[in-house]
Amino acid sequence: MILVCDDDAAVRSSLNLVLKRAGYEAESVSSPQEALDFVRRNKPQLILMDMNYSLGTGGEEGLILLKQVKIFLPDVPVILITAWGSINLAVRGIQAGAFDFVTKPWNNLLLLQIIETAIQLTQGKQELEDIDRLNLKNVSDKIIGKSPLLVNVLNTVIRIAKTNAPVLITGESGTGKELIAEAIHSNSLRSKAPFVKVNLGGISQSLFESEMFGHKKGAFTDAHYDRIGRFELADKGSIFLDEIGELDASSQVKLLRVLQDQTFEVLGDSRQKQIDVRIISATNRNLADMVAKGLFREDLFYRINLITIRAPALRERIDDIPLLAKHFAGLQTKTNSLPAVELSPEALSYLKKLPYPGNIRELKNLIDRTILVSGKNILTDIDFKQQYVEIPDNNMITGNILPLDEVEKAMIIKAMELYENNHSKVATALGLSRPALYRRLEKYGLNK
Repeated sequence: MILVCDDDAAVRSSLNLVLKRAGYEAESVSSPQEALDFVRRNKPQLILMDMNYSLGTGGEEGLILLKQVKIFLPDVPVILITAWGSINLAVRGIQAGAFDFVTKPWNNLLLLQIIETAIQLTQGKQELEDIDRLNLKNVSDKIIGKSPLLVNVLNTVIRIAKTNAPVLITGESGTGKELIAEAIHSNSLRSKAPFVKVNLGGISQSLFESEMFGHKKGAFTDAHYDRIGRFELADKGSIFLDEIGELDASSQVKLLRVLQDQTFEVLGDSRQKQIDVRIISATNRNLADMVAKGLFREDLFYRINLITIRAPALRERIDDIPLLAKHFAGLQTKTNSLPAVELSPEALSYLKKLPYPGNIRELKNLIDRTILVSGKNILTDIDFKQQYVEIPDNNMITGNILPLDEVEKAMIIKAMELYENNHSKVATALGLSRPALYRRLEKYGLNK
């Protein structure tokens, strides 16, 4: 049963109708006091709660009611209903314990998806844990390892895959965030629909709308043909927004609008398009810190990270290194039709001791390079030592504490000198994609 709490009779009637048509039992109340009286006697599956009940309160009544309800029903998800202009209020509600929020006028399909997700994620946890143990090995054949941190990640993937919950995957560059996103999609009910990958760090502000929402022929000077945007391509499936922390402020607003009600306008077309897309995002940046500094919108942050999965660094899963090394060696020999290669115990021991600032991407690059350069069937630690290049960081050696931007700039300069400005090698050594390296070169004035 779902409880609707709103002082507007028309809103209560509309929500009750939507819920009953979707197969839910619904009850409604019109004031905070009625809501408290109800939750003292009953335990609904979920609560839909308006934020405003009196003129001039600015939604404070709703926040107080939310906190009071959470005292009686701490495990029951609460979805807030607010106006678009009051999103800051909704963010405060999320911080106070609300599950999610929708804005008026709401999208019925999106609202029902949020309700279904909330109920799925908060009920039947023991049953889901049993499923985890049975299906863990089937999550993805591309994710290699059995360390506790990785198993925990895969368990989370299984638990949330079949919901529509937006997921934020965090972690350093090269930790396999894209593979985790693919695993979520392939284990979801959307697995037969498209999985669209977008590197937001590689899309300029001027091209954001055209790339993401599409354009009609003649919409701007170089629009010589119609273009379908990434969101429309991902309809009924999932969209993977990689490097979301690189979005500029203007693009963040445009993205938030789409995530808010899953509608958008194609450039050059005034008609709105409705989509049904699951949002999976990833970043190697600290978004919470960016929010605190005003670099990332707080409302967008809460919209994308209903579920957060942290991809562990390779140095945190050292026991997985032999498995990964043998896997990459097998891939390399198969791809290039080479004889099978064996890694000696000394080689595996050496590989486990490296720091891997570039994580799994760096390990794969080292394995591939050593196989191709050595030409041997049995690789020893000496072979890997000859191919491994460590980038020294003079600032860290001296023990000085410097701003992260200065440390990053120094590392890039050192890598550029070491690899003679070969961008591909520099990006690999630093554990970055080439677009991410180019942005940093421009940021620090090193692109010339």
